Amino acid sequence: MQRQKRMALINDITGFGRCSIAAMAPIVSAMKIQAVPIPTAILSTHTQFPIFYFDDYTSRMSDYIQTYKDLHLEFDAIATGFLGSKEQVDIVIDFIQTFKQEGVFVLVDPVMGDHGKLYTTYTPEMCAKMKQLVQYADLMTPNLTELVTLVDRPYPTTLPTFDELEEMCQQLSQQGPQHIVVTGIPFNEKQILNFIYNQGEDYQIVMVDRIGEDRCGTGDVISSVIAGSYLNGYSFYESVKRATLFASKCIDYCEKTQVPNYYGLCFEEYLYELGEE
Repeated sequence: MQRQKRMALINDITGFGRCSIAAMAPIVSAMKIQAVPIPTAILSTHTQFPIFYFDDYTSRMSDYIQTYKDLHLEFDAIATGFLGSKEQVDIVIDFIQTFKQEGVFVLVDPVMGDHGKLYTTYTPEMCAKMKQLVQYADLMTPNLTELVTLVDRPYPTTLPTFDELEEMCQQLSQQGPQHIVVTGIPFNEKQILNFIYNQGEDYQIVMVDRIGEDRCGTGDVISSVIAGSYLNGYSFYESVKRATLFASKCIDYCEKTQVPNYYGLCFEEYLYELGEE
């Protein structure tokens, strides 16, 4: 009998707020994949809360990972999320170089900014460092802000055409990833566009209804469903469709039960669906 599939999750661990590994691990686990956290930081709540405890884990990451090297662990997939420094990017690249064997894919969610603005940690030096990580990605899930940053273009003042999105994805793909989905593009007042690029194929579109305001942790939910679905044999298009429909269902539940936006997505209500083939 084959061993259970195993995925490394490189992100921060936040206690309350349903984001990062706290969201990714149960979602991946629900898809019958062993989740192996590699923490970049420990937070009590995420930074959208008025108060939070933050412990930068950078200085301990290498020692933490060394255990997995000494045990000669094998992974079937590696998923990365928010990285707060160039030192962390170097550590992640070293992890990938060690553990990415034949048949292992890497999903990179760049988590650099949103709505045309980069996070304060993303200096020009940090952006250049993220481009180095892109070279190791097989799958990527940038939003529009992250896409234009990674291909050195200004944030557009109007919605890009599909041809323009394809051109930018093609440019990004030349750096490494074969499969890219540009997530969460506001298409109109009622719809959100997810633009799918597969190297050497025509682009594809997944539209979902716009439900309420932006919710913290949505990207982590979507990227983890994509990673888990892809590892379980779904095509990239099917993986994106599953992820966006799952997130939409969770958001709809949150809206109906008036859950604050910064509490994240109530994915627990629908986790069982992810284990159904």
